[in-house]
Amino acid sequence: MNLLFEDDGQLKAGSVIADHETSLQVEASTGRRIKVKAANVLLRFASPGPSETLAQAKTIAEGLDPQFLWEVSAENEFGFDALARDYFGTGTGAPEMAAVAMRLHASPMYFYKRGKGRYRKAPADALAAALASVERKRREGETLDAWAEALKRRELPLELAARREMLLYRPDRNTLEWKALARACEAERMQPVEMLAACGAIPSTHDYHFGAFLAQAFPRGTAFAALPPLPPLPELPLAAGVRAFSIDDAATTEIDDAFSLRELPDGRHEIGIHIAAPALAIRHGDPHDASARERLSTVYMPGRKITMLPGEAVAAFSLEAGASRPALSLYIEIDEHGAPVSHRTVAERIEVAANLALDEVSDAFARPLPSPEDPAWTAEMRVLWRLAAHLAAARGKIDVARIDFSFDVDWEAETAVPEPGRVAIVPRPRGSPLDTLVAELMIHVNATWGLLLAKAGAAGLYRVQSGGKVKMSTRPGEHQGLGISHYLWSSSPLRRYADLVNQRQILAVVAGERPPFAANDAELVAAMADFEATYSQYAEFQDRMEHYWCLRWLLPESAEEVAATVDREGVVRFDAVPLRVKLADLPPFPQGTPVRVRILRVDLLAATLEARYAGTPEGASTGTEAAVSP
Repeated sequence: MNLLFEDDGQLKAGSVIADHETSLQVEASTGRRIKVKAANVLLRFASPGPSETLAQAKTIAEGLDPQFLWEVSAENEFGFDALARDYFGTGTGAPEMAAVAMRLHASPMYFYKRGKGRYRKAPADALAAALASVERKRREGETLDAWAEALKRRELPLELAARREMLLYRPDRNTLEWKALARACEAERMQPVEMLAACGAIPSTHDYHFGAFLAQAFPRGTAFAALPPLPPLPELPLAAGVRAFSIDDAATTEIDDAFSLRELPDGRHEIGIHIAAPALAIRHGDPHDASARERLSTVYMPGRKITMLPGEAVAAFSLEAGASRPALSLYIEIDEHGAPVSHRTVAERIEVAANLALDEVSDAFARPLPSPEDPAWTAEMRVLWRLAAHLAAARGKIDVARIDFSFDVDWEAETAVPEPGRVAIVPRPRGSPLDTLVAELMIHVNATWGLLLAKAGAAGLYRVQSGGKVKMSTRPGEHQGLGISHYLWSSSPLRRYADLVNQRQILAVVAGERPPFAANDAELVAAMADFEATYSQYAEFQDRMEHYWCLRWLLPESAEEVAATVDREGVVRFDAVPLRVKLADLPPFPQGTPVRVRILRVDLLAATLEARYAGTPEGASTGTEAAVSP
């Protein structure tokens, strides 16, 4: 006796060796002996043999059309053997029955299994949907194959070009476009970004890196939503006798701070530190505040920036020369030695007389005696310098000498690489008198207003430092790095949301009103946490883009070798640009040793640099000599 039976979801045939009613010992057509439950037996037959039956059944099954079987089968539940007899008629043998069983078993869209050898035809609508799905998958498969082949030929299908942002920055692995890209990359052993670049999807490496940041930080784009007009400002007194001037980079558009000097009748001086006052119009919870709360800070990068406030708000409050602007002013009366005698804070309007650019201001103010060749505003800055010098001495914190670099991108200049923009990277020593003057006055205004809020018992977004770690807090605390007891950010309300929040708190205290936030206000704590995380994210992006522009500078500017200095073991820093690179073959020179670095490869897409040690400059000291060289 032979059997047709199910085993592990497959139809098999074999000869019975022993029949134990509930189970049978069977020699399968493959020659292997197995135990088969009686409940799994579909058909018992005498001839032909198991192997021949399966072979004939497979041949017959290939000619059976499941659509036709579905059309002629009964509406009710039926057995495969009954359908086989209806289909083949008299003389239906084991091969024919096995063929029908195979075809039903292999056509789950057409027939639903209802038990041992029992089936029911699928409803017409369900079958139509299943067939449509199969057809759709077939067409998708053909499309996927065509797209993958095009990518391997380094061609970018239009459909993939339309999904460029998704493929580059927000991969959706369920889409056909991504599956085609993944298939091509696997075949070519390439990374997706590398493949897309090879197919022309990344015409600008700068825009690729910029786009990656936008996709993460500004997924809805950088355009501001429609905002209502700014509300009218409250009536503010005009500061009498104040001619304010700002000191900023020439490209600055958000001018937050300015200074003024007024001689008092007793021969003393009153210095004014004036901070733009958008909080007078942008109130807590209004649409402009919500917009600023979402962005939290202006984003800076070489050649571009994304402002926290829309252009009309910046224009209304930026301390532009020739305009009368609302300001929160800190006035400091100083004695003849530059020591502060008294402070007062007032909300007012000021006349801005000049916007001085950093590269236009000399250090003549730091010289004790005036000269006819001193540039404009030197006399005023000389008095400010006395205060700054006193404040620096009182803090007792020496500014470590270091070199900063400014990045100036000319987007219209011709370049030696097929990329827009040419960068000029200019070193700027820190710790100059001008740096000290501006830094000390900004530290002082932030410390003074931090103390003002603390004495009033008002919350603020403070910057505190203990044990070397700087963090934000709604409660005041010592800032050990600056050497002051209270410190908050309040001097850049056009550019930082923390400063805008603090300005509201300060304005309320000055006016004798209740501040918008208490120390334990959940909204204030959330704003602090979001600001700190976002500000860090923006700073990291600025660092990445400065790194990118350093690599861009190397391509047209450098020869095969550039000058560098050993920074630490295995790492050098370039002398002309703020770039560090690890050199596997760098000898164990002490820090400060001058070396030459050979540029092997710059990859702008990956923002990486390959370089190697190329020796030391002629006559340069190495080893212990470099360690003791001045």
